[in-house]
Amino acid sequence: MALTRLASSSDAPFPPVEHALDDGLLSVGGDLSAQRLLNAYQHGVFPWFNKHDPILWWSPDPRMVLFTDNIKLSKSLKKTLRTTSLTVSFDRAFRQVITACAQLRSDADDSDNHTWIHPEMIDAYTDLHEQGYAHSVECWQGDKLVGGLYGIAIGHMFFGESMFSSVRDSSKIAFVTLCQQLAQWGFPLIDCQVYSSHLESLGAEEIDRADFITMMTTLCEQPRANETWQYPNE
Repeated sequence: MALTRLASSSDAPFPPVEHALDDGLLSVGGDLSAQRLLNAYQHGVFPWFNKHDPILWWSPDPRMVLFTDNIKLSKSLKKTLRTTSLTVSFDRAFRQVITACAQLRSDADDSDNHTWIHPEMIDAYTDLHEQGYAHSVECWQGDKLVGGLYGIAIGHMFFGESMFSSVRDSSKIAFVTLCQQLAQWGFPLIDCQVYSSHLESLGAEEIDRADFITMMTTLCEQPRANETWQYPNE
């Protein structure tokens, strides 16, 4: 099946996710406007492409997710959470977090041509943050940012995007804190997109794409104000 090239209009519909290739690639083209991105997430689609490539849109099957009441805490992680001197905040340094996520991948690949979090993506998600849709969780050592993650919230659904860690377990602390807070706020599900052993160790699992789309659609339709998040202990 040939890939669909998206129309230029930001509100142009995505093809049905069942049309995706075996690797999850669904369509190509379009832009990274807020309207397009929100439309994509609400249909189970996300962008993922390298700096000099055309914009590629994905909807993999199976889908990696984490139910927020199923977070797994190893004995060592429980001890870390009890004894750590690191502190956590929400939405205090969004652009710093997404830039750190990009830098981590750039350093790992030894070339910024291989990171998918390039300046165009950073600008697009920062715009969503300013509109109250994209959120960050920061982990601090004193006043130094040492870990964190970011993602998109629509209704009562959270779509995870990326995380980074420059101090041992800092991204885990950020992720566990997010899961626990989302559960309290009535967010039962985090989209983790594709399999990773790191997320599996924290309780994430793969489910059929059709089941994900059904749950995700219902959660996105639940009303919730788009606003800056604040961690209760700040």
